Amino acid sequence: MNKTETPQKTPSPTIFDEMFSPEKTPRPAYEVFQRWMDKVDISILHHKQAEAEALFKRLGITFSLYGAEQSGERQIPFDIIPRIFSRSEWRILSNGSCQRIRAINAFLYDIYHGREIIRAGIIPESQIMGNSLYRKELENVTPPGGVYVHIAGVDIVRVSPHEFYVLEDNLRTPSGASYMLENRSMMMRLFPEVFDLMNIAPVDHYPQTLLHTLQELLRSQHGNQSPCSVLLTPGVYNSAYFEHAFLAEQMGVELVEGQDLFVSNDKVYMRTTQGSQQVDIIYRRIDDDFLDPKYFRKDSMIGVAGLLDAYRAGNILLANALGTGVADDKSTYTFVPKMIDFYLGEKPLLKNVETYCLSNHEDLQYVLDHISELVVKEVGGSGGYGMLVGPASSKKEIEDYRKRILADPANFIAQPTLSLSTCPTFVNSGIAPRHVDLRPFVLSGTGVSMIPGGLTRVALKEGSLVVNSSQGGGTKDTWILEEE
Repeated sequence: MNKTETPQKTPSPTIFDEMFSPEKTPRPAYEVFQRWMDKVDISILHHKQAEAEALFKRLGITFSLYGAEQSGERQIPFDIIPRIFSRSEWRILSNGSCQRIRAINAFLYDIYHGREIIRAGIIPESQIMGNSLYRKELENVTPPGGVYVHIAGVDIVRVSPHEFYVLEDNLRTPSGASYMLENRSMMMRLFPEVFDLMNIAPVDHYPQTLLHTLQELLRSQHGNQSPCSVLLTPGVYNSAYFEHAFLAEQMGVELVEGQDLFVSNDKVYMRTTQGSQQVDIIYRRIDDDFLDPKYFRKDSMIGVAGLLDAYRAGNILLANALGTGVADDKSTYTFVPKMIDFYLGEKPLLKNVETYCLSNHEDLQYVLDHISELVVKEVGGSGGYGMLVGPASSKKEIEDYRKRILADPANFIAQPTLSLSTCPTFVNSGIAPRHVDLRPFVLSGTGVSMIPGGLTRVALKEGSLVVNSSQGGGTKDTWILEEE
């Protein structure tokens, strides 16, 4: 690909380049795209990149940054060079991700009921019962179909042609699906001729597939043929409000805030101009703590008082279910391979990243001795906040973080810095390799499936391994080829 204004740096031989083989020939999934790129002048790509940025700005596709130095709304950076997977590569990711979510759903049902995995000595009781995200209020409460995680965002990295690792499982209120959809819409607008050349799996059915998944699950339990569904948002000041509004519109459901709902006789109702209407399904984007001020945080102004009563009475489907946070915890993540074996009797199809739990004395000592080589994260953290990338941190940053660890070791896990794969990315100098990860979306209802696409996040800074948009990363469209 000869599209740079200045010589591009090629990835280190130890870093897997997803587009090119070591012999600099395009890998099979990229062959058609490469032939098309060979015919495109660099000036056209600059024009297309500028057009994409202008369109995203006009559409108001933003996210919020938190923190005194960087707070405010930002436009999410978008890269016009897609990431492409063959059908066989995608099959590995899909089968492995669906397997994880089946096991996690079984785990969540178990810990709120018989706790067989604890009795078997596979997971320490303290890991569950001592977890702040475990909800005693939900013991022996069964959600419709026994499904807790209806929407999961599984963060995956690649280090070789056939070697993928799961970094974490996002199981509470996973975000990013709207960017997956908008990225695809943008690419089809900018490069329609490429979609004519390549057989790319669509993703635009995601909102309706999600709605259908929830409705079918409810129908299988209660036979309700016309369930009323809503999307519950914290409001316009939430960092993901754009996504909430976008998905509600695409799903064809009402976007509501806590004040729009009320509970009467253990049933949830929505206030409308025609009167009250019973609600059967809530796709909620509010954390457990703020969801019901009657039982959880009393100061919550964004929840619905009595929602837990309706949930325990079986009169509402919440997606995702209350209490999923205990499985979202980064220290619980380390047990997922054992969950797969225990509940499914299968070997994990996707690997976990080696993880050190700092509540363990030996792990703590190792991490303190090697902190400059590791990535350290808070067990309940998200969005790239509160983490330390040792190799990219100053001595002061490392020492300050060491003090945080020593103050509360159980609040942290650590992982080695993997050699994340790279994809060609359009930067100021032309096209250059940048590190990427992937968040595909797994839907669980009467069955488990994964949308053939996902949110590819890219570290736009040269050499950076941090892909979060809140930390300077951007996004790409993710193409899955329908045929080999």
